[in-house]
Amino acid sequence: MENHFLFLMAPLGAVAALLFAFIFFRNMKKEDPGNERMQTIAGYVKEGAQAYLRQQYRVVALFFLAAFLFFLLLAFVVKVQSPWVPFAFVSGGFFSALAGYIGMKTATMASVRTAQAARTSLNKALQVAFRSGSVMGLTVVGLALIYITGWFSFLYYVIRLPLAQVTSVMLSFGIGASAQALFARVGGGIYTKAADVGADLVGKFEAGIPEDDPRNPAAIADNVGDNVGDVAGMGADLYESYSGSILAAAALGVASGFAFRGAILPMLIAGGGILLSIIGIFLIRVKEGADQNQLLRAINRGIYASALLMVIFSFLLVKALVPQNFGFFWAIVIGLGVGIVIGKATEYFTSCAYNPTKRIAGHAETGAATEIISGIGVGMISTVIPVLAIGFCILLSYLLSGGLGFPAQGLYGVALASVGMLSTLGITMATDAYGPIADNAGGNAEMSRLPHEVRERTDALDSLGNTTAATGKGYAIGSAALTALALIAAYVEEIRAVWIHLIESGRFAETIMIYDKVIAVKDATMADLMIFYQVTLSNPMVIIGLFIGAMLCFAFSGLTMNAVGRSAGKMVDEVRRQFLEITGIMEGKAEPDYASCVLISTKAAQQEMMLPSLLAIIVPVGVGLVLGVAGVMGLLVGALTTGFVLAVFMANSGGAWDNAKKFIETGAGGGKGSAAHKASIIGDTVGDPFKDTSGPSLNILIKLMSMISLVVAGLVVVYHIF
Repeated sequence: MENHFLFLMAPLGAVAALLFAFIFFRNMKKEDPGNERMQTIAGYVKEGAQAYLRQQYRVVALFFLAAFLFFLLLAFVVKVQSPWVPFAFVSGGFFSALAGYIGMKTATMASVRTAQAARTSLNKALQVAFRSGSVMGLTVVGLALIYITGWFSFLYYVIRLPLAQVTSVMLSFGIGASAQALFARVGGGIYTKAADVGADLVGKFEAGIPEDDPRNPAAIADNVGDNVGDVAGMGADLYESYSGSILAAAALGVASGFAFRGAILPMLIAGGGILLSIIGIFLIRVKEGADQNQLLRAINRGIYASALLMVIFSFLLVKALVPQNFGFFWAIVIGLGVGIVIGKATEYFTSCAYNPTKRIAGHAETGAATEIISGIGVGMISTVIPVLAIGFCILLSYLLSGGLGFPAQGLYGVALASVGMLSTLGITMATDAYGPIADNAGGNAEMSRLPHEVRERTDALDSLGNTTAATGKGYAIGSAALTALALIAAYVEEIRAVWIHLIESGRFAETIMIYDKVIAVKDATMADLMIFYQVTLSNPMVIIGLFIGAMLCFAFSGLTMNAVGRSAGKMVDEVRRQFLEITGIMEGKAEPDYASCVLISTKAAQQEMMLPSLLAIIVPVGVGLVLGVAGVMGLLVGALTTGFVLAVFMANSGGAWDNAKKFIETGAGGGKGSAAHKASIIGDTVGDPFKDTSGPSLNILIKLMSMISLVVAGLVVVYHIF
């Protein structure tokens, strides 16, 4: 009874997150929104962002309807999955979209208030921007945990399904969030980078006008893009990461023999992490005139305080629930620590306070080519620490959790490490969401012709935001690797659950042959099932799957990069046309046609997002039906390893190019308008789709394919060709 009472901490933590998100949102609305010109500019951005999301949700709704009907077919006609999956799929997508929408609405309102606050002080602007970013962070974790604990309570306490069946069914629930996240990330990424690249190439590079200058026709579309891509898309992305890690850990907790305690432990870690994130948020403040290092220290103070408190909380939680395996505590701590290590490594390779970015800025003096080559080199080298850190995390969490003697417990430890890494997502995501708010504040200040010191303060916050956003992407990518590994392990458990379901319906035998032994399916270990399905490197199906998984990461990135290129080309043509045909733009006597640029980005994003997104959904089904379970395992491992390294490379290269440009703009590397600055604009333009479209979408890709594979496991088991 005690454990059931303790479970209440998880939904209570979720409620606390939503309560504080509402308080921060209400307090933000009370801040001064500035003068009439500032509010007009903010209105354009808000209107454009909402129009885009409405259009995107209409398009995605058609996909969800088709997928819902498909899952109904699998559940009620083919009868190879739980009848609850179609409804959980739709609800998961809805909550993911809702998290992104709330974050976007907050950001569009907060940016103008941040700009106004910057007229008073740097600390005031930081407080407004960061507390507004916290609305996004707390909304994501609150909605995700409400969703998970709500379904768990319904299936376990109301429907009274067996616990193993509850966690097995719930593994499929993350697919709705994953699908919505991919559409949001890819569509939003194409939108924002098409506008950003077009605005930079024609406005800053060709016309020589400042960033976010009101004379630039693409300026509003650029600011809209920050909200639909870097806020709404990122919110849906991390909602999916957070949900997936908890669901995978809960399933493996039951499979490893810890029953109810194993299922609720990851949910309680998440619930406690929410409360500790709120404490950390209140610790972030700076003095006026703070430099980049002081701003970073202020952000890190809140993150490290939350992490330290999380260590203490995890100790007490593991001692109360699973004292017989204290290695789980160390797995959680290792996940927390490795998340910080990846964040610090990302910070080192992308912040203009450190040598890698400064060297990229130095190469800009000899031209764009050398600057781009340098940025690619930095991005490639930057993969070393995250890969070693994740490998260290997997190995230690597996061993310390008893993986040598009990592999299922070791994999549960790896899943708990993923939950630990994301346990303080409420505050780490706030540092990510804060970035585009500060960026938009700078745009508003520029377009509203506010005093120079206001733009200096928003630029300081924006530069910090580039680093914190890159760090946030590091957390997302690192947790994606651990979560995807846990989902691969959970896939094997799902195969067992499907087989048992088919036995109950009289369609499959109750036993399998492993070498010369007959084993009941319900008693088969994970290793037994791997042997039965020949998941070994000597099986051509596994090798083919590995190659397809690796290839898919590059094909997906290429499709999204080309989509940005085509969309940006249309934007460049439109901006050039307006400069030539609308008399008086450059003199400030005529207002550009902002709406046409917003329309170009909106249409391009909707059209271009479909192929790469559908590719990620269709390929796992096709590989499963042709190559079977062994091919799917190869596909997921190939995508995980290649996608993780490629995502780190792209995110860090893009972040370093962006901050190299910012470093030059401070005057340290030649200043605005210099040859080095023009070269850095080209490098930043190349890096835009790296860090904001293809790179962050890859971590969704590797998890979505795992989720798709889980949902169609029954179909693959029954109907695969080989």
